[in-house]
Amino acid sequence: METVIKGLKTNKGFAITTFLVFLLLAIAVFAPVLAPYDPTHAVMADAYAEPGMAHLFGTDKLGRDCFSRVIYGGRASLAGVLMLVFCVFCVGTSLGVLSGYFGGKVDMIIMRFSDLMISFPGIILAIAVAGIMGGSLVNAIIALTIVTWTKYARLARSMVLKIKRRDYVDAAIVNGGTPSHILWVHILPNILPLMVVTAASDIGGLMMELAGLSFLGFGAQPPAPEWGLMLNEGRQQLQTAPWLMIFPGLAIFVTVVIFNLWGDYLRDVLDPRNDVED
Repeated sequence: METVIKGLKTNKGFAITTFLVFLLLAIAVFAPVLAPYDPTHAVMADAYAEPGMAHLFGTDKLGRDCFSRVIYGGRASLAGVLMLVFCVFCVGTSLGVLSGYFGGKVDMIIMRFSDLMISFPGIILAIAVAGIMGGSLVNAIIALTIVTWTKYARLARSMVLKIKRRDYVDAAIVNGGTPSHILWVHILPNILPLMVVTAASDIGGLMMELAGLSFLGFGAQPPAPEWGLMLNEGRQQLQTAPWLMIFPGLAIFVTVVIFNLWGDYLRDVLDPRNDVED
């Protein structure tokens, strides 16, 4: 935490992108206050209204205000991708740590299962899993977790294999340290910074994948406002009502860029090689 606070003071890019990340989260949290209309309320008389003073982003085929739906869509999209990153991080890191520390049959089982998952194209397997479970945002998160955890497991395993050979780990074992004590005190604190940076850098990419599943009908379902679903709803009217795809697409683009830049700056802040004293 001290490193992050120091980074906010010394790294202007990290401070700006952190502010933008919190701004996005604030917009999602305070969507009921910011949105001028109910995002699910249909007014057929206003269908396909062009962007203007009454409706900043226009309306869709049911006369629903697109600006309100984009604002509320941030809630579903951001909450969904943050939950996805949390699930992938916890599952992948936990299995990787267990595999690297205990080795033997535990390592063989986890890594062979990881190899099995990697042998399938990720997005195709996610579509298959989401299709079997049924279309919903929760099922899309579960499907992407199943196909994404292997990256974190392999990274965590490689780091644990390197750290557990250190002298201080051997000293802890000689002094009677239990496996749980060694994992919590000596191994996890040393691998968490890199794992957190990896998770932060993956937020943008995972948001694209989650929006892709919603676009294909395997994620959020109507009438819920979600950016990927809104792109799917507007694709048939791309020539007659392009704002139905432009504004949700811009929302995804801006959010992905912000999180990608934030992840890059966070990596620079947490990298101990960059912490050089004058």
